[in-house]
Amino acid sequence: MAEVFARPARRRGKELERAIFDATLDQLTSGGYARLTMEGVAGAARTGKAALYRRWTSKVELVLDALDSTLPPFTDIPDLGSARSEFVQLIDRFIEALNSRAGGAMHALMSELEQERAGVFREFVIERVVDPAKCATSGILRRGEARGDVRPGVAGSMVVDVAPAMLMYQWKMCGGTLGPGFTAELVDEVLLPLVRS
Repeated sequence: MAEVFARPARRRGKELERAIFDATLDQLTSGGYARLTMEGVAGAARTGKAALYRRWTSKVELVLDALDSTLPPFTDIPDLGSARSEFVQLIDRFIEALNSRAGGAMHALMSELEQERAGVFREFVIERVVDPAKCATSGILRRGEARGDVRPGVAGSMVVDVAPAMLMYQWKMCGGTLGPGFTAELVDEVLLPLVRS
């Protein structure tokens, strides 16, 4: 009887899914994609391998779901009265996503995979991080044009690519960390000079 009470309760549903996703991100960050196995994830999540294969047919599907479920969502930036304030909030949200647990796992993943195998994960990053950031940038620029703190016509230009491109470059090529002064530097020295008259 004592053994029955000592045995951990069996997890199901969202609790089990969360444990599986946590184990997946831990394995990605510590060992990389090549060393991640369904067996290893099952063991770390304290569940059976069959529980994983009932939900995901491959480790690619598992990794994508784990990243998607834990990556902070991008939402539209509200009207804060100035393009600068809105850019600061956008960049801070972008940095939050890249510095999150899922961001760390994505960094390990993208730095390890060769071009062909990385395609599905690159598409995920574009869809879940880059495109929403570009959409939010367009909104900031359109509001700025209407207020007069952004020059006319800039909302439809390549400027919408600048912030995501700079952030992804710093994140991918410069070690995956973005320091506390990065937001102000990017906004004040790059973005605002590009968009003001």
